[in-house]
Amino acid sequence: MTYQLSPEHRASALGAMTTSELDVLVVGGGIVGVGAALDAATRGLSVGLLEQRDLASGTSSRSSKLVHGGLRYLEMFDFALVKEALEERGLLLTRLAPHLVRPVPFLYPLEHAWERPYVGAGIALYDGMAMTGKYDMGVPRHKHIFRKQLARMAPDIRTDNFHGAIRYYDCQVDDARLVMTIARTAANNGAHVATRTKVTGFLRDGDGDGARVVGVRARDLEGQRDLEIRAKVVINAAGVWTDEVQDLIGGQDQLDVDASKGIHLVVPKDRIRSECGFITKTEKSVLFVIPWDQFWIIGTTDTAWDFDLAHPAASRTDIDYLLGHVNRLLKDPLDHRDVIGVWAGLRPLLKPMRKEGEMGETTKLSREHTVANPVPGLVLVAGGKLTTYRVMAKDAVDHAIREWVARPASITERVPLLGAYAHEARTNQRVALSRASGLEVGVIDHLLGRYGGLIDEVLDLIRERPELGEGLSGAEHYLAAEVVYAVTHEGARHLDDVLTRRTRVSIETFDRGVQAARPAAELMAHALGWDTVRTDDEVDHYLRRVEAEKQSQLMPTDQEADEARVKAPDIV
Repeated sequence: MTYQLSPEHRASALGAMTTSELDVLVVGGGIVGVGAALDAATRGLSVGLLEQRDLASGTSSRSSKLVHGGLRYLEMFDFALVKEALEERGLLLTRLAPHLVRPVPFLYPLEHAWERPYVGAGIALYDGMAMTGKYDMGVPRHKHIFRKQLARMAPDIRTDNFHGAIRYYDCQVDDARLVMTIARTAANNGAHVATRTKVTGFLRDGDGDGARVVGVRARDLEGQRDLEIRAKVVINAAGVWTDEVQDLIGGQDQLDVDASKGIHLVVPKDRIRSECGFITKTEKSVLFVIPWDQFWIIGTTDTAWDFDLAHPAASRTDIDYLLGHVNRLLKDPLDHRDVIGVWAGLRPLLKPMRKEGEMGETTKLSREHTVANPVPGLVLVAGGKLTTYRVMAKDAVDHAIREWVARPASITERVPLLGAYAHEARTNQRVALSRASGLEVGVIDHLLGRYGGLIDEVLDLIRERPELGEGLSGAEHYLAAEVVYAVTHEGARHLDDVLTRRTRVSIETFDRGVQAARPAAELMAHALGWDTVRTDDEVDHYLRRVEAEKQSQLMPTDQEADEARVKAPDIV
């Protein structure tokens, strides 16, 4: 039995963190924060993690959902960064999370004949770096595609505009699911994980800006109580909230993090007939068309965002921009009626600020992330991307314990995430599992792609309560059991957690999950002990959130979109 991020775990985690000093306390439950918690816990350190909302509630659930080397960085000659990311891609795909990460084929269309040797050389180098890395490449090599082949592979593409394409492979992952699985793996290795707990200040061992940080003051947002948690070192992995955390310290900021907004659209799979996804450059960013189960993800934009960090909003201008660019590729153009889901996320763009002679130390560890030590006892880590989270986490923990006498080394490259073990065996047993459970083989495949070897725990729920083997009303491509499992095992505390992060109902249904809200809330109520009033509040909040998002997406400017979105605040 694996460790469960259950309601009882949260209570016991807060109790443990407030009664004894930790070796490491991590602030932030995004991809880097949970990675740091896992890294520290598997070194044998006592670890706590605090997140003010839900796991992956910020940037880490709103990415392009790609695990990739970053093809565009080759044009910047940042070969070291690309090689590092490709190695991490191979590690995740073949060892750490084979149940969550899967290969995806992409076509890079060629508008001009001269592009074939130029782009082909770049992609050959990309594959070569992956093949010569420390870990298995895990994906097929690239292949040149000519116009007639392109027309067969992608009949909805305007092939007359292209001289063929180059097919290559990267990988994708459900980003929020990856974050939750890492957090659960950290808890399975002894870390204490508590969501809905906001850091309100730092504990210091003296007065003055240089006094050592020895812990944090925090607010349990669900229990409405103030806490003090002590630790030998605090690692802040708050992403776009880094500046806010630095304000709690006082003195000169060492890192300046700006927020850049990227939006994505979801459209039905049958609106674009193609065997592969697409990637092409735009004047401002890169356009991806990514296969996603029964859908396509289209992204992304890259614009400054100066409004609410918790709820970035996509404007109609953003949506029109993506539709306009993707329609240049398509014979049958898309319009707003084709859009099932929309999300906006914020990239933390990093600008180091340390000046010579100032207190503190900043180590630039790559062009993508930086670790800083503004005061003793506090480490900041910012920048980077989803694919290289493990390297960032390792660097942050290395920096945090660099002065300790005993400095155990990181072992996360050899620690598979929960669900990786037995994934291959259960996949081979998919027909037998179908017969034993009474579920269709396609449903078993769906569960294997989300839970891997942990599928047994979901099937156990269905054996105990056969009605949980039915599809969730309003979102039948998920089982009712998945809602219950999200509460009992995956740390979901609110309806929003389940419909937007543990599942992706909010972006995979035309009504954004409205019909599924009440049935999901009633399933959660049974698991969490909600009464009718609380259940109604959860549903009402979710419906208000959906309406606010839909209204924001009709607005022409970011300011108007933000004003519409913030009318539906978080339930906690």
